[in-house]
Amino acid sequence: MTSVLQAHELGRRYGKRWALRECTIDIPAGHVVGLVGPNGAGKTTLLKLASGQLEPTAGGITVLGGRPAGGPEQLAKIGFVAQDTPVYAGLTVSDHLRLGARLNPRWDAAMARERIARLGLPLTHRAGRLSGGQRAQLALTLGLAKRPELLILDEPVASLDPLARREFLQHLMEATVEHEFSVVLSSHLVSDLERTCDFLIVLADSRVQVAGEVDKLLATHHRLTGPRRDPDRLPADQHVVSARHTDRQSTFVIRTDGPIHDPAWTVTQLSLEDLVLAHMDQRTAENRRAALEVRR
Repeated sequence: MTSVLQAHELGRRYGKRWALRECTIDIPAGHVVGLVGPNGAGKTTLLKLASGQLEPTAGGITVLGGRPAGGPEQLAKIGFVAQDTPVYAGLTVSDHLRLGARLNPRWDAAMARERIARLGLPLTHRAGRLSGGQRAQLALTLGLAKRPELLILDEPVASLDPLARREFLQHLMEATVEHEFSVVLSSHLVSDLERTCDFLIVLADSRVQVAGEVDKLLATHHRLTGPRRDPDRLPADQHVVSARHTDRQSTFVIRTDGPIHDPAWTVTQLSLEDLVLAHMDQRTAENRRAALEVRR
């Protein structure tokens, strides 16, 4: 299967601070990709690198087989909706559609008009008079009518109420089915990703912690609960993602492709939220240990 995005040892630095580093991922085409992580993890930096708004400090990235900012033809393949759902407050809805038609060679005017009519957005209203949900839907319309092969969404529903967020994501999923394009959706709300995404990337501390198809990740991650045990005593094929201990009990989240035979363990499956939090907790624990070493 062809890749919609490939990155190898990708990094971006601002002064002395790495916003993203050692990022190696391969995203097959045809997926709705959830990009999740805490604030400051590097999500927006990765998306701006993928859309050609930033140049890498290290490593390389290709999107749809070419450099993200490799020219007008390449840029036309990528749609981008930023976190603040950027629209022009002083322009009417109709003005936005005309602007989209002038700037985008693959513009689908019929689709844009149909979506605006279905959403009930008045063509003569200025964007500044629309609600947050309406502005988000207008921004999504502009991204979809561009007819991209890849649509990148940087936390587009972060500021919306639950109803507006659900409507936005529902319309997004309908569009992916109808027009068959790939999506990378950044969010810190795992519940949104559970409803929409079939491929997951977890970023923490500016690094990729895990990436893969959601079904496979859930099938290969397990929670083990049993008598207190040192993680070094677990089989070599059981990679420890996170660990918690009391005086008598250990709880591990592990990743393994093989069966778990040890009868001492109670084995339970993870939810997507459990999986995400385990990988974020792993990085947090490593950072705490590194800080202690520095202090010593």
